[in-house]
Amino acid sequence: MDIRYSTGKKPFQRMNSTELRDEFLITNIFKDDDVSAVYSHVDRIVTMGAKPVTKTLNLEMNIDAWKNFGVKYLLERRELGTINIAGSGSVIADGVKYKMNHFDGLYIPKGTKEVLFESDNPNDPAKFFICTTPAHAEKPAMHIPYEKAIHKHLGAQSTSNERTINQYIHPDVLDTCQLSMGLTHLEEGSVWNTMPAHTHERRMEVYFYFDIPKDNVVFHIMGEPQESRHIVMHNEEAVINPSWSIHSGCGTSNYTFIWAMCGENRAYDDQDWIETENLR
Repeated sequence: MDIRYSTGKKPFQRMNSTELRDEFLITNIFKDDDVSAVYSHVDRIVTMGAKPVTKTLNLEMNIDAWKNFGVKYLLERRELGTINIAGSGSVIADGVKYKMNHFDGLYIPKGTKEVLFESDNPNDPAKFFICTTPAHAEKPAMHIPYEKAIHKHLGAQSTSNERTINQYIHPDVLDTCQLSMGLTHLEEGSVWNTMPAHTHERRMEVYFYFDIPKDNVVFHIMGEPQESRHIVMHNEEAVINPSWSIHSGCGTSNYTFIWAMCGENRAYDDQDWIETENLR
């Protein structure tokens, strides 16, 4: 398990591109028949990927890593959210099997001892993007098929940000301790996300960019509003955003991304907006 330590505002201002990427960028998320994990000290979120091809993957295959948390199993004191971005498969949580089609989501609560991941077809395997966060109470598990998510169509082609925000693990869908997750899809001809930019001092966020067409990239913009930096994102890469940082992006084509949030509250609209002309 890769461990990342929290970087403050002042050191961030002096970081070059390599240092920014080493600190905030998460690559190689999906490996055949493996589970990846990056642990961030920013609100102690763990960003993971599971890609079962020919095997059933057990979350506890990284059991030595979980010992760093002082627990016997990963979800002893954590909750988990996952969205499948590829072929159909299943997640089995303490013996309960959830069918996971393309873009289906699942919330698994604190106290779940065994989590397994399977694909239906090794030629079109599932890819489970996963985030886990500390949890203080056990909540009911919930399968959220794409059709049951909340779909909000926003923006316009004239402003290059026509998009649909799909809210899965969200206060209007289910109750969790602190984790929220959703998926935003940009329409063809639209490239901007989360602009005007904002911060939410009370919550951090992880962005996972995918469905980026070949030979295209996304420029992820982060930092303080008057000290912005960018990280060039390639397909199926994620970035860790501290609460003090803006998070916005612009691609050379349209793309899709998953956002995962945790922190002091789950109020989705609790944001501090930054006027675009005030960015530097």
